[in-house]
Amino acid sequence: MNGVRGSTAVAIDATALAGTTTGDARVPAVPAVPAAPAARPTLDQDVLAELYRLHGGYLLRAMLRVTSGDRGKAEDIVQETLLRAWQNPAAVQRGPEHSRPWLFTVARRIAIDHYRMQAARAQEVADETPEDHAGAHDPYDEVLVAQDVAVAMAELQPHHRDVLVQLHMKGRSMVEVAQVLGVPVGTVKSRSFYAVRALRPILEARGMAWAG
Repeated sequence: MNGVRGSTAVAIDATALAGTTTGDARVPAVPAVPAAPAARPTLDQDVLAELYRLHGGYLLRAMLRVTSGDRGKAEDIVQETLLRAWQNPAAVQRGPEHSRPWLFTVARRIAIDHYRMQAARAQEVADETPEDHAGAHDPYDEVLVAQDVAVAMAELQPHHRDVLVQLHMKGRSMVEVAQVLGVPVGTVKSRSFYAVRALRPILEARGMAWAG
């Protein structure tokens, strides 16, 4: 398989990649990965480095938003995401340039796990048992989805983003949005239509769907 390495341990040249700056975020180094069992193929180190180069900065910026600016936690999530890519070469077999949706989905799941672990530790400190909250609503996935949508909406043009925020996040009617933005109702309808059309492929690239 192209880009797959078998029994040989992968030694990432972290020195060459450490502290790479991508956009406005300083990306953590690609993690050193352990030797793999002979029967389990792993991703070639050059392919892993290319994943890091193409998507490391994007993932870090997204996880900084998800973790409310906790850089250490965001870097941990990015490195664990890359480690999982190394362990699952089939997931990126289409090539590094097509792997962002999968990487983003993995990073989100890792972030959810981190949130749940924090909640579990807090529960232990309070001497509560898991049974005390059996069947309780789990908010973490919804919180991260909302943050993911906010990240995606940041890529829209401001006048499109403003309409979606007013309609779908603040729950205002078309007439109310028109009054707030100082534009005709017809303009609100038009901007909403084009905003959703522009947002849909952005969300799909993140493995999400627009439900508005």
